[in-house]
Formats: sequence, C-alpha cells, structure tokens
Amino acid sequence: MKVMAQMSMVMNLDKCIGCHTCSVTCKQAWTNRTGVEYVWFNNVETRPGVGYPRGYEDQDKWGGGWVLNKRGRLKLRSGGRLAKLSRIFSNPKLPEIHDYYEPWTYDYDMLLNAPRGAQVPVARPKSLLTGENMKISWSANWDDNLGGSLETMQDDPILKKMSESVKAEFEKAFMFYLPRICEHCLNPSCVASCPSGAMYKRAEDGIVLVDQDACRGWRMCVSGCPYKKVYFNHKTGKAEKCTMCYPRIEVGLPTVCSETCVGRLRYLGLVLYDADRVAAAASVEDDKDLLKAQRQIILDPHDPAVIEGARQGNIPEDWIEAAQRSPIWKLMQYEVALPLHPEYRTMPMVWYIPPLSPVVDVVSGSGNDGEDARTLFAAIDKLRIPIGYLAELFTAGDIAPVDHALRRLAAMRSYMRGINLDDERDERIARAVGMTGTQVEEMYRLLAIAKYEDRYVIPSAHTEQAHALEEMACSLDYEDGPGMGGAGPFGSSSGKSVPVAVENFHVLQNRQTADRPSSPGRVNLLNWDGNGSDGLFPPEADSAAHGTGSVPETGTAKGGS
Repeated sequence: MKVMAQMSMVMNLDKCIGCHTCSVTCKQAWTNRTGVEYVWFNNVETRPGVGYPRGYEDQDKWGGGWVLNKRGRLKLRSGGRLAKLSRIFSNPKLPEIHDYYEPWTYDYDMLLNAPRGAQVPVARPKSLLTGENMKISWSANWDDNLGGSLETMQDDPILKKMSESVKAEFEKAFMFYLPRICEHCLNPSCVASCPSGAMYKRAEDGIVLVDQDACRGWRMCVSGCPYKKVYFNHKTGKAEKCTMCYPRIEVGLPTVCSETCVGRLRYLGLVLYDADRVAAAASVEDDKDLLKAQRQIILDPHDPAVIEGARQGNIPEDWIEAAQRSPIWKLMQYEVALPLHPEYRTMPMVWYIPPLSPVVDVVSGSGNDGEDARTLFAAIDKLRIPIGYLAELFTAGDIAPVDHALRRLAAMRSYMRGINLDDERDERIARAVGMTGTQVEEMYRLLAIAKYEDRYVIPSAHTEQAHALEEMACSLDYEDGPGMGGAGPFGSSSGKSVPVAVENFHVLQNRQTADRPSSPGRVNLLNWDGNGSDGLFPPEADSAAHGTGSVPETGTAKGGS
C-alpha cells in the first residue's frame, strides 16, 4: 500500500444557480491574456446541452480517455506511442475554434465618439482573434440561453444514447447547471498522452500541471483529455490548464472559483488514496463497477494502518489531520458525491452531488408536499428520465448509485423538516436510506450550513517543501515568461512582471492595470485599477516638465527611495 495525498473538490449541484461568478473570477485571475481569449478553465454548462467545447463527451469523435485492450489492460483511446508519433505533426482529433467559440468584444468607441445623427450608434461585436466584425452565434455558455431546449438537444452526446420519447420529454422534465474544471485525475490520460513529458501530476497534492519549458505544443494532451480541459495558447504555442489555484492552495486558501462561489456549493479538502491500486481500479471490466472501484482506493484517514503508511510516505502530520477533517472524505462516506464520467477510466477527483431539485419541483407542481419523505421517495422511483440522464453523467449509466444518493438527500430534507417544524427526530426516515439520525444531521450541517473552515480544509505547504514548490514547473509561469502573453490589443494583460505566486499571495496587488490604451483615446476600464504606469488620467508632458499639475513620486515609482 502506497499512501498518497490528493487535493479534491466536491460540488453540490442542488445549490448552483448558474450565475457564472466562478467562471468570471477564474477568467480574470488566470486567462485574461492574449492567446487564451477563448479559454475558460472554469465554465458552467446548462444540462441538457452540448457543453464547451461542443460535444466534448463524444469520445468516438475525440478519442479521449482510456479503454481496455483485448488483454484487459488500459490503453489510450487515441492510440499508443507509435500511433502518436505517426501523426505528431498533424493531429486531426482536435476541437477547432468554432467548437469552442470565437471570442469577441464590442466597438465601444462607436458609442463614445460617434457624431450626432438621426440613428442611435451601435457597438458592433468584433472578434478578439481577428479584430473584424462578426456575428455572434455561440459562446462558452450558449446552452444557458437555451435552457435545455430542443434547438441543440439532438447534439447532446448523452441524449443520443436514449430513446426518442425520452429526448422529447426532457424539455418538460428539468434542467440544471454543471460547473466544470480540470478533474486532476488519479489516472490522467492527458499526462500519458504528452510526447514531451511536459504534463505531470504533482506528488505532494496530486494537482496536474504543465511544465511550460518542456511543452512543445504537440497538443496530444488536448486530444487525450476526455473532458477537454487542456487548452492551447495560440500566442505562446504551449498547453495550459486549470492549476487548481496552486499558489492559493499552498498557503491554505481555497481556489478562486470556490472563494467567490455565490451558492457556496464547492468543498475542498485532501483525501488519502492507495496509489498502488489505481491502475487495477481503472481496469475493471464493467464500466458500472468503476465507481465502486474508485471508492475502494480512497483510504480511511482514521485507520491506524493508513496513518502509518502516510507517515512512511512522508506525508506531514497536519496533512493527515486535514485528511481526517476533510469534507471530501465525509461526502464520499455519505455516498452522495459521484465522479463525472467514470467510464473514461481517468479516476477523476472533482465529484458532484446530483441535483434533487427537479424531483422536488415535480412533486410540488403536482400539488403534493415537496418535502414529505414518502412522496419524495415515490417520485424518485417514477422520475426515471432525469435519473437516467444523471446516471449517464456520473455513474456510467448505472441508475442505482444516483437513486441511492437522491434518496439520502431527500431523507435529509424530510428528516430536518421534522426537527425544525415539529421538533421530532423520525429515525425511520434515516433508517430507510441506511443512515442514523446523527449521520443525517451531520450531513445536513455540511451541505446546508457549513462554515468557511468546514467547507475548505486545506493544509498549507511546509517550509521544507517551499523551495521545490515555488514556481516549480508551474502551468502559468509569470508575465512575459513561458506561458504568459503580454498586453494585447484589448488591454487583456497589464501591470509589472510579477511571479504568479507572489501575485496571488499579495491579493493580486499589481494585477489588472492597463499598460497602455488599446486604441487612441480609449482606456480599458474593465482592467484598470489605478496602479498603471500612466494611470487613467496621465499628466501632460508639459505639466510634468514645468513641475505643475504633476503627482509626487512614491517609493515605488521611478526615482523613489
């Protein structure tokens, strides 16, 4: 048994309102640069829908993830080393820009500077890639506008597996939001796909990163990732991906997407797992057994043998304690958290609590009590359409684990209502789902009213590891360095060159400052915060020369102390 630590995340989909705050803050922190205008490390999809990039779940087309060969061993769906070498200079299995979307801005100068006339001026959309006028027809969250409508339903890879009658009922049944980041898998196919060895899984906490110095831009990692969460920077020619905000994690802070989540639906924590059993767990023959196999390699952090194994693996004591307090471990024990597409055999470590809301809405809409245990259980039995869809997302089509999770969530709702309204603890409800009343109340506290320190249990990196971790082969090195673009035509990058770790540790002190206007007479107000070299209203050269109207220099300005 080789005990290793993995930083993991669970998202409670019942609490996601689709506000995209996580996406916007992640964009501003990580991909607000030239070359990655189309990239969203974090995006929120509306399901049913085709996702971002379009149809990424269709592995027959993209060839991502792992499959079993005739001998029952894992192999990359996109082919082994020889297959990759044969097409290393021409990789056809890549999403194109229209599969993502062509990013755009608006010609605001037209609104500000248009002469007076009979017609109201319009800010036309302009491509961030070419600068030409464009017609907007798709985006990273276009399905959000459609709300699971029939317009794109025929292109949903999951719905294609279902009957026509089921597809037609989906518009009436439900929709929900699915936030997605890199899964930081235990068995990452992107790492195995990289010919240059640039992608790697950090031994300390399992975060998957890209060594920008080693990356040669072959883009095999993009093809190999079944979640399509590896992107190509078209300016630097390097691969980039979600870093799980490793500079924040190292100092005990949650990721930006977690910190800013309006619904407080994200949980972060360590889990301990047996690295020696990962390959065997990912190689089970039946796709529907993958969830059980992955659960079995997650170790009990309270087990004395596991604790001893962690110590032998040089896992610090406070990390072991953090794993024992981890909300991820607790949610996995309650069996309400499920992995995204386990059939890809990558052993993903960003898990999801399936949404109960569609079931409750149907019960309430029929005039019945939406929190009555018996009514809810009966509705879960009958409402096979959303459960079948959820099963295709989280359990390789196996309905039983999803049904089990929804029943526990329904039991928690009914049990807690009895306490709040009647001051009665009905143990029968808890026993019906294989839990005790105490366990139900603990799960309720974690899912409903958990405080900041309960949702995010993140041990800090140790000083003895700091030198190795600081800027070590990081995915986004520093401004103007490998993997980072300079100031683009739309002011997408700014400020002095500051290492990304320092940038995060010091609350983004020098970020989002406009180096120069993107066009004469225009300042990017979205990115400007007053710390730029010239500022929003730079002093005139004559005034500065004559000593009038100038601002005194500070200690950080040129010539300061």
